[in-house]
Amino acid sequence: MRAGWLAGWRAGWLAGWRNKLSLESTRRMMALCEESKEVGIKTLVMLDEQGEQLDRIEEGMDQINADMKDAEKNLEGMEKCCGLCVLPWKKAKNFEKSSDYNKTWKSSEDGTVNTNGPRVIVDQGNGVGQTGGYITRITNDAREDEMEQNLGEVSGMLGNLRNMAVDMGNELGAQNRQLDRINQKGDSLNTRVDTANKRANRILREQ
Repeated sequence: MRAGWLAGWRAGWLAGWRNKLSLESTRRMMALCEESKEVGIKTLVMLDEQGEQLDRIEEGMDQINADMKDAEKNLEGMEKCCGLCVLPWKKAKNFEKSSDYNKTWKSSEDGTVNTNGPRVIVDQGNGVGQTGGYITRITNDAREDEMEQNLGEVSGMLGNLRNMAVDMGNELGAQNRQLDRINQKGDSLNTRVDTANKRANRILREQ
């Protein structure tokens, strides 16, 4: 009789100890997910700010390119006054008719991005991703209830983190394509400005 009681007590104690360790584990999992969520939110904000900076840089380049078009028109008028473009082979080539120009300035689409904003749910409240079924109940006490709830919330958080990762990947891909465009536009502007300077120097020499 005593042996049976002792075995039952031992089994109950082991079950309680297991639940205690498991509960602490689920709490740590929740804390780690929460930390990861905070890091993810900060990263998304940083990427958004970086995207705005890239937009301003590209808009500035587009404006410079438009200004160069006006400058070239002025140069063409001066060349006519100086008689430099009477002969066809002396006439300066139209920079905007080159294939490189069309390739660089006509394709400004940076790809398909998530226009609805991040899919992350910043405030999850007390909702859970799945109701029940995460653990095998033994003692059916409050600790197991909390474990069940914690694991449900962890499941929702993990889905949230996955959405964050997808959004980061999409944004990084779009920004990388935009950086490539900015580099191409920079090279194109350098060539355009250099050509305009040579035309201006030629006009000065002929005067």
